Amino acid sequence: MSQASRKRPAAKATFKLLAPSAFGFSEIGQTIASTPDHLKGRTVWTSLYSLTNDPAQQHIKLLFQVVKVEGDTAYTVFKAHDLARDYLRSLVRRGSSKVDGIFDVYTKDGCKLRVMVLATTLKRAQTSQERALRKVMGQVVRDKAQQLDFDGFVQEMVLSKIASDIFNAAKKVYPLRKVEVRKSKVLELAPHVVSKL
Repeated sequence: MSQASRKRPAAKATFKLLAPSAFGFSEIGQTIASTPDHLKGRTVWTSLYSLTNDPAQQHIKLLFQVVKVEGDTAYTVFKAHDLARDYLRSLVRRGSSKVDGIFDVYTKDGCKLRVMVLATTLKRAQTSQERALRKVMGQVVRDKAQQLDFDGFVQEMVLSKIASDIFNAAKKVYPLRKVEVRKSKVLELAPHVVSKL
């Protein structure tokens, strides 16, 4: 095959990645792609620290997905979040209990998320007490989802406001050391979340 008939690779352009409106459209980095269409659907992990410059938030990891490209700017939506494993391990102490809860909720504007909550107790809890704690966790998460739109819920979740509300409600059931929303993921995104970008 002659060199002339070989296909030249398409020139690649650099695109600026912006976080969603819940995070103030902050720049989260740059990426390259040959066309804007190749960029759509791409996901990127970043830390909350990189958006807030708060070292106390280094353990919070955020996943964004590109949904729209205008010029050299790529707009993203929130897809998931996770806490660093080392941080989660540091929460569990000997002689205490770890209580996990997984809840599927709909926000006020129709987005569905799976929210995973972790609570650690000061002393070992009995099964009935763990069940009661789990019930409170679920109630707080569901109430918050019904009160807030997608952006508001995501903000309160990753900035630990929901965890704080769970702690305050659940400590009446059993003494707690810590509560964290350890993980979340978006199961269904309402069309308006993308269309308003």
